Amino acid sequence: MWRFSGNQLKRWRTKANVSREQLAAASNYSPDTVKAMEQGVRMPTPRILDVADELCRAEGMLSAAKDYLSREKFPAGAVDFREREKEAISLWWYEVTYIPGLLQTKAYATALIQNHVPLLDDETVQERIAARMERQAILAERKPPVALSFVLYEAALRSPQVDEPQLRRLLELGNLLNVVIQVLPFERATAPALMGPMVLLETRDHERFTFTEGALSSSLSADPPAVSRAAQMLSMIRAEALSPDESARFIERMVDQP
Repeated sequence: MWRFSGNQLKRWRTKANVSREQLAAASNYSPDTVKAMEQGVRMPTPRILDVADELCRAEGMLSAAKDYLSREKFPAGAVDFREREKEAISLWWYEVTYIPGLLQTKAYATALIQNHVPLLDDETVQERIAARMERQAILAERKPPVALSFVLYEAALRSPQVDEPQLRRLLELGNLLNVVIQVLPFERATAPALMGPMVLLETRDHERFTFTEGALSSSLSADPPAVSRAAQMLSMIRAEALSPDESARFIERMVDQP
């Protein structure tokens, strides 16, 4: 939808003999941002679609795309996983460098999303922050509760973006009966723990998926060998991690550090 809407934006602009600079000035974006939207690198925003619709006399054809684009709350590579997450009865999650989205405070999520590369426009930033917060309903509002297990590598806790409220949020969520949070200290890390983040998800129909997400690509797979490998690696990582009680004390010590 990003690429199609961006392509239509460019076609209507060209047909109406409106320059990219004119559209940028009218919509209060830079020409480079307009170019990125036309190429599908950035999501065309409601504002630019409405402005372009009026400038190009598209009679609602461009503005109509807003209803579809507004549903794109997540990066393209993560959309399938988010849909499966809605059906989950259990999640095993291992994270190397970030606090998982389901455990993030709004301030921490904002710091990450605002520094996305390439940079996102303000509307997209706010949509993604809201979507991330909405996802957290899985923590306590599902009936029956979803079984959630998280292992966080110590590096994720040592990130400059992790402040005291975020650490206290982890302690708070770790008290929920359906949530287990463990810490993997630096000295306990084995080779599987250094290979990157991974998630193992089981749906209501008892389908199992593995999800991996990186800086340049994401992958959701139901391939049995891939799921089996993820399960084995996650089991090894959990065995090396501190127990939930030890993990809580580890995080408490971080909170108490000056």
